[in-house]
Amino acid sequence: MKRRSRINRTLLALLGVVVLIGGLLVVMGGLDLYRRWNLDPPEGWPLTSPGDVLLPAADRTRYTAEDWWWPAVIGALTLLTLLALVWLLSQGRRHQPRKLTAGASRPHRAIQIRNQTLADAVAADTARLPGIDQARARITGTVKHPELRLRLTLTPGAEPAAVLSALHDGPLANLQTATGWQDPPVHARLKVTPHPARHTD
Repeated sequence: MKRRSRINRTLLALLGVVVLIGGLLVVMGGLDLYRRWNLDPPEGWPLTSPGDVLLPAADRTRYTAEDWWWPAVIGALTLLTLLALVWLLSQGRRHQPRKLTAGASRPHRAIQIRNQTLADAVAADTARLPGIDQARARITGTVKHPELRLRLTLTPGAEPAAVLSALHDGPLANLQTATGWQDPPVHARLKVTPHPARHTD
């Protein structure tokens, strides 16, 4: 599991636990379950019966007359919104290193290769395979754990199994030989070029 995925799942799990516990406490107070089941509510928890409120009127209006109150509230909400937006946008963005190290298994011969240059070379090598009409390649992941993503357009009648076999034995094998990477993850999307429409008289 990737580090970012672990962090996301941990934060979501903690947030879910907090929301679940808070919701249960609110429900128990709203349905008067503490009295019905003879339970002691948590110390300091304000919602213990249906008539209680989370924040009394005095607490809600305590600072509203202060000059700093509304700017502070608006600033805090704006900051939370921006942080949530940044987090949301980061989920759909795959990290794409600009430069990668090739020949890492032989440190004295290791070189730095531009990400796009290597991806273009893989795409060109793949496009020469039989049964492939177009090929596009991207390298994502991290410098230490790169991932190859391919979008392949097959010619009409091409066999996907044969194309994938040729891809594995050809461009992917060449990539591993050139870079020294050991079985990098490969994600391939295949689609077929539609047959041209035929007109009959």
